[in-house]
Amino acid sequence: MSDYEKYEKDCEKIRKANERHLNEFAAWLKSSGLSEKTINRHVSNIDFYINEYLLYEDASEAKDGIGWVGMFLGYWFIRKAMWASKSSIKGNAASLKKFYTFLQEKGLIDKEDLAELKETIKDGMPEWLATLERYDDLSIEDVWQY
Repeated sequence: MSDYEKYEKDCEKIRKANERHLNEFAAWLKSSGLSEKTINRHVSNIDFYINEYLLYEDASEAKDGIGWVGMFLGYWFIRKAMWASKSSIKGNAASLKKFYTFLQEKGLIDKEDLAELKETIKDGMPEWLATLERYDDLSIEDVWQY
């Protein structure tokens, strides 16, 4: 089996697990009284993160993606999501906090990792929004230098 075939096989296995996670996450959100529209937005955001970003270059499980949120929101999302905006970055951050809280309640991640994720989002948000602004400004040649 080639490396690519192994990658594809691993991704398929992870996508099946992700489908279960997304269904359980939606039910968890529903139990907290959120509207169907809000639930759908959170699930869609997480689907993009775990099935696109975490599988983009390597076959990574959702629980292992908690440490990559900063790279996702501060770089990859800005470059790859044509709909990237200040509100979509903030919305994705909120979805990621909810999703990893859900995974922590299921016992799939540690409380310390969840606390670190929330701190990363809080500390990184101003810079991520500033990066998006530079990215959208056509007069700036090197967006990633600040």
